[in-house]
Amino acid sequence: MIRTTLLATAAIAATPALAEVNVYTTRQPELIEPVMDAFTEETGIEVNLAYIDSGIVERLRAEGDRSPADLVMTVDIANLKQIVDAGVVQPVDSEVLQENIPAELRDTENRWFGLTTRARIVYASKERVADGEVTTYEDLASDTWEGRICTRSGTHNYNLALMSAMIAHHGEEYAKEWAADVKDNLARKPQGNDRAQVKAIWAGECDISLGNTYYMGLMVNNPDQQAWADAVRIVFPEFEDGGTHVNVSGVALTQAAPNEDEAIRLMEYLSSPEAQSIYAEINNEYPVLPSAEISDLVASWGEFTPDDIDLTTVAGHRADALRIMEEVNFDG
Repeated sequence: MIRTTLLATAAIAATPALAEVNVYTTRQPELIEPVMDAFTEETGIEVNLAYIDSGIVERLRAEGDRSPADLVMTVDIANLKQIVDAGVVQPVDSEVLQENIPAELRDTENRWFGLTTRARIVYASKERVADGEVTTYEDLASDTWEGRICTRSGTHNYNLALMSAMIAHHGEEYAKEWAADVKDNLARKPQGNDRAQVKAIWAGECDISLGNTYYMGLMVNNPDQQAWADAVRIVFPEFEDGGTHVNVSGVALTQAAPNEDEAIRLMEYLSSPEAQSIYAEINNEYPVLPSAEISDLVASWGEFTPDDIDLTTVAGHRADALRIMEEVNFDG
């Protein structure tokens, strides 16, 4: 009996372990499965996705060195900064990543790397908003827009990131006044998601709304929402002393990373021209690799100049942005 067990153990040890990478992600699996499938087809390395809507940091802390997670993939610079500040990820020294991803879209100490970007733009009614009527984020506080703006909650990550950028550009006092004025211009209490605001424009409840660019792609490709998309055009506002606000989706290597070599190989693949093009086509986002092509649909929205303020600096103002939104009772 002992001999059989030893033989069985030896056989198991002689069998090559399945090469794999385990990913914790806040992104819906269907959005990233195609690029992961392409990676597996090219390398033979399996990718296991665990969708975690919230609490990734808490989970990684609880698991500690026993965590099966190799990578964390999430959206929003504030989330990326949170996982770095929590000490649950480690830096990656990769010439491939440093060459493919612009410096402003990765951590200065190589603890997170951007994979795609999206712009926080204005959806404007084709019927009721003239070309050039809104050009800056600061414009949204003007009396011109009284009773004409729709938006989701002011405390949602996407709006907090925009508010954080406003603080970075103009300081807290200005940003608080701006938030209060935008609130006064709302056509209704903040509610729903970004697509719900475009639906409200289509229904005549408001004339402009804040939203991320990729939602246009989601609406265009949904027969039930195409009419909403047809009712608006995308406007790329800029800060008066900057460009259009952008945010990122990104990836980081965990401290535990049981499959570190395979995980870094996946990170490098995700920055490659092939993966960047797949990502951009499926998610209607902008690739971080400068040479990668954007989809025809995304290209049809027009060009813009991304804001050049460092994203980590923007994320550093998130707590102040949340406090200001609560002080002005933006959602009240």
